[in-house]
Amino acid sequence: MNVFDQNSTVAVTGANGFIGSAICNALVSENVSIVAIVEPNTATDNLKGIDCKIVEADVTDISSIEKALNSVDYLFHCAAVYKFNSRNTDLFYKVNVEGSINVIKSALKNGVKKIIYTSTVGTIGLQDKRVSDESNFAKIAHLYGNYKRSKYVAEHEVLRLTAQGAPIVLVQPTMPVGPRDRAPSPSGQMIVDFLNKRLFGYADTVLNIVDVDDVAHGHLLAMSKGEIGHSYILGGENLSMKQIIEMLESITNFSYLKIKVPKSLILFFGYMSELIQGRLLSSTPRVPLEAAKMSTSYMAFDDSLTRKMLGYSSRPASQALTRSCSWYFNNGYVDPRYMDKIRFKSLKH
Repeated sequence: MNVFDQNSTVAVTGANGFIGSAICNALVSENVSIVAIVEPNTATDNLKGIDCKIVEADVTDISSIEKALNSVDYLFHCAAVYKFNSRNTDLFYKVNVEGSINVIKSALKNGVKKIIYTSTVGTIGLQDKRVSDESNFAKIAHLYGNYKRSKYVAEHEVLRLTAQGAPIVLVQPTMPVGPRDRAPSPSGQMIVDFLNKRLFGYADTVLNIVDVDDVAHGHLLAMSKGEIGHSYILGGENLSMKQIIEMLESITNFSYLKIKVPKSLILFFGYMSELIQGRLLSSTPRVPLEAAKMSTSYMAFDDSLTRKMLGYSSRPASQALTRSCSWYFNNGYVDPRYMDKIRFKSLKH
């Protein structure tokens, strides 16, 4: 793709994470020196086999991130707290907002030429039964949970720094799925729940499914062609929840009884799970309220601007979901009781 200058050094924050490791993997073919910046004392399994220099640095500690970005030419900032139902509200803002400010200021101090900031479509306004794009602004009431709220604030601060001269391009992934989603992410958890017969109902909603490696390629395109101060949606296919489940059934030859759950009942389960499991039992709610509220929203997105301006493309959702299912199957996420019941059509176990 010839994105970078010869002998460039490229850094990735959150490099051992889901999207970050996919970017590092994509950078291997770019003939650059890769600096993989990871949170101290975290696993780096996702970076195995990738020729990179692993550097531990805490984005909330500006001195450590300044040191990590020394002599770096280009930067992908992916590090973030992405989860549902965390009571530690301060952590979201400390990492997602203050951490992003620290990273960008450190990059500027070190003379980084261009920065790609990984935002989220969660900061885009959702339309009632209509597809959203970069032009739709969010209503504060629809920013459910600490993740979306903190990323919305972070995006504001990033754009403020851009207005002051920082060379930043924003990308907004939709719902990435695929290999190396170890946490798993909230999007991956849906697939894990399906594989373990814990997905008994579906909401009347639409999601945009994209392969994580296509998202990584979109990051490189944004670095190569993206305009400073602009944002680009990195998406795939818009599918109803029912279509996604049917696609998962086709991929795995694994199915079970499921029903369409009314929005009011989903919200009821969310509130009760939050109250009983979350507050009274101090455990992780089976149905996080944030996820319940999101499932009542129509989360379809139009990434045609990105495709036109950057030359972005994505593989079919069926392929992305197949890769995701296979990875979870092969990496110990499926209950042994169901292993023999899952039969992939085209991928080896």
